Amino acid sequence: MILWRVALFFFLFTAPVWASDQAAEDRMLGIASELRCLVCQNESIAASQADLAADLRQQIREQIRAGKSDDDIRTYMVERYGDFVLYRPPLKPTTMLLWFGPFVVLALGIVVLVMNLRSRNRKPKHAALNEEERRHADALLAPPHNVLDET
Repeated sequence: MILWRVALFFFLFTAPVWASDQAAEDRMLGIASELRCLVCQNESIAASQADLAADLRQQIREQIRAGKSDDDIRTYMVERYGDFVLYRPPLKPTTMLLWFGPFVVLALGIVVLVMNLRSRNRKPKHAALNEEERRHADALLAPPHNVLDET
């Protein structure tokens, strides 16, 4: 019976701690999902398995325990690692390349493709051969000559 009382006592006094730890962990994952892993660069800190991402998740946990707001934590990460750490960096002169770079590269690719296709259409499809080139081509295309039939 005393074992039940100890178990009940343990559960009643540790359940709020578990709940607050889970809430803090959920909050950490929410913040970490908005931040880019600096090693992987195509994954969030929440999803990345890199050692740096684990360290950054731990830093977020520590700041949550210290009572920092989500905006304070994001600001800290940007001050330390730059706007690149954000999946949605603010639009300002230093982040223009992050926002518009892919579109510029796509537009340049389309321009190069169109120019290439136009230059192909300008070239004559069949160039006229002069008499010497025609004789050479006919000789190459003529059926093979059987040496055994001549003897």
